[in-house]
Amino acid sequence: MPEMIRQRMSCTAALAALFWFTAARAAPEPAAAEAAAAETAACLPSGDGFLHAHVAGAIETTIDWPNSGTRCDGEPREQPAGVRLSFQRAPAGATDLLFVFGLTGVREGRPAREVGANLTIIVQGTDRIFGTLGDSRCTVDSLKQRRLPRSRAYRVEARGFCTQPAHAVRGEGDVLVSTFEFAGLVHYDR
Repeated sequence: MPEMIRQRMSCTAALAALFWFTAARAAPEPAAAEAAAAETAACLPSGDGFLHAHVAGAIETTIDWPNSGTRCDGEPREQPAGVRLSFQRAPAGATDLLFVFGLTGVREGRPAREVGANLTIIVQGTDRIFGTLGDSRCTVDSLKQRRLPRSRAYRVEARGFCTQPAHAVRGEGDVLVSTFEFAGLVHYDR
């Protein structure tokens, strides 16, 4: 029995070493991977996507992400009815942030005013997550949609603010996004 265990352990170690060697040779350098991702990422095919936001508290930054290098995506959500949009940018020496906006009551192709917004900010690669935990702390002043050539895909442009911070889901800290403005993509056919 000890011989069988030793053989299995030896085989497992060999497979792990082979996997590591193959992955190490195939994986590009992190900086090269980030640069390639930034070059290929584009929020909107029309070139006019963006995210602007003023962030204070546990994260202090001004977000000014243009279309090029920014990834954005959106889809309808059922509970509560509305849309969810996310924005992320390959960091160039900055904190890797993911913004997720849940907008209540937004319907396909229709403009909206005074829409409740649920905001989640995730610091990628860590366990730091901040959320408003509902749509009563942030509001979208105005929202407009423009249909894109693809079926049921829209450019969604919104401007809004938060009156209360997003709290740390785990641990301590708050983040206040006092103002935000974005143009992103929503696929209503998902």
